Amino acid sequence: FIFQSLSGHTTPVECVRFGHTEELVCAGSQSGALKIWDLEAARLVRTLTGHKSGIKCIDFHPYGDFVSSGSTDTNLKLWDIRRKGCIFTYKGHSQMVNSLKFSPDGQWIASAGEEGDVKIWDLRAGKLMNEFHDHGGAVHDVEFHPHEFLLASASADRTVNFWDLESFNLISTTERDTGPVRAITFHPDGNILFSGSQDCLKVQNWEPNKLCDNLLMGWGKLKDIAIASTQLV
Repeated sequence: FIFQSLSGHTTPVECVRFGHTEELVCAGSQSGALKIWDLEAARLVRTLTGHKSGIKCIDFHPYGDFVSSGSTDTNLKLWDIRRKGCIFTYKGHSQMVNSLKFSPDGQWIASAGEEGDVKIWDLRAGKLMNEFHDHGGAVHDVEFHPHEFLLASASADRTVNFWDLESFNLISTTERDTGPVRAITFHPDGNILFSGSQDCLKVQNWEPNKLCDNLLMGWGKLKDIAIASTQLV
């Protein structure tokens, strides 16, 4: 059932993200606008504009009043919720940004591009720190390991890549799936990775590269997966 409805956008909403305390929720729309609501008060507290076209992904900073967004305009933006504006624009992707995530320590942003690149951005320096070009198709999702210097990336080339963020080398690549890998998430304890494609959910390990389980789902179009209260949703 619907327990709360938040209004404000005038064009379709493309992505939604809850703040880490779950007091705020942010949604990005096809117009390029970000809107942030206070859930307890059920009111719109901020509208952020600056992207030239639709927003595809957003993430809250783990330790601050900041939000990052990725757009079909190929740019990433870092926003200060309190100051009501854009702090920095990161340019480097040649096609739309499909996914972005803050690192657990809040120092970096990883972004996934439709052109097939994974990029790592240094927030303090305000510049590109490293990039990976090993995928053979669009990158749909990126995810930092919760405890280690490790990044996973999911691609239309039907694989998940695991990257060492100390050496910036590729550690391992999963066996090709039956279709594009749409979404990934690490278990909170960091021992396994869940990956979702059009017809199945896989449970993966990376050192050594091992498929732990493969569940046929038949869920059709998959956008995202997450773990909430120990349940995979």
